[in-house]
Amino acid sequence: MKHQLELRHLKYFIAVAEDLHFRKAAERLFISQPGLSRQIKQMENDLGIKLFERHNRKVELTKAGQFLKTELTQHLKDLDRIFNQAKLLNDGIGGDLKFGYVGSAMQEIIPNLLLKFRTENPNAHFSLKELDNQKQIDSLLSHDIDIGFVRLERVPRDLQIKPILKEHFCLVLPENHPINATNFKNLKQFKNDAFILFDSKYSASYFEKVMQIFDDNGFTPIIAHNTIHASSIYKLVENEFGISIVPKSLQNQNIKGVKFIELTKIPQKTVLSVIWNKKNRNPILQKFLTHIN
Repeated sequence: MKHQLELRHLKYFIAVAEDLHFRKAAERLFISQPGLSRQIKQMENDLGIKLFERHNRKVELTKAGQFLKTELTQHLKDLDRIFNQAKLLNDGIGGDLKFGYVGSAMQEIIPNLLLKFRTENPNAHFSLKELDNQKQIDSLLSHDIDIGFVRLERVPRDLQIKPILKEHFCLVLPENHPINATNFKNLKQFKNDAFILFDSKYSASYFEKVMQIFDDNGFTPIIAHNTIHASSIYKLVENEFGISIVPKSLQNQNIKGVKFIELTKIPQKTVLSVIWNKKNRNPILQKFLTHIN
């Protein structure tokens, strides 16, 4: 290998590998098609590898090209993060931390952690995005986020998980429902009610735990709706489309039209955990993790 490759060659290759079309890739890169073809050919010659199978009107990646696309895409993301971190430090910003979270984590956990962390790191920059559990897993593996807050029992091997909150479940009822905290006995009182639950796609392990609550009470729930957003649950309950079960951290007395009954006498509890990629070398992530007990 002649070692004449430059960063631009890698970006040119990724563009063609994504579009599988030299003209479209050239337009996206703002260079001429013949010029792009020459650069890719030079890259192939320098590497001694055939990256594309070229047919009349069709371009396909070779096995070597597919491998290189997967690896380079990840490493170029790493390089972008390194350059971004350097720019932040140059601008006097202590670093950038990207969060993913399920809605219940935003009630108290994340705001409290951020307030505590910012006291010691006033120049740190945060970005936050609500994502379901699986999207957080995918985003952590692809390094699109640095840290996640999930309701999961297990995560892939490359990720680290740490429980930070174990809490009761709560029933969510319409405000005018005849059962309240004083006359509530057990869940069997609701065996004829329709339920609005978090979708199993939100978290299979969380959904299974909720199903165990019903199993212990000797009935299968009538599930009228599934959703991944607490706000949708509350709106549906308020309008008497059913009742629900949610983590206690989603209990909010300021929500109009619904009421909560904490389920303190059942064995099932739900756990909120923080997760991160073991290979993530973002220095501000390591600082942040020291604030999580």
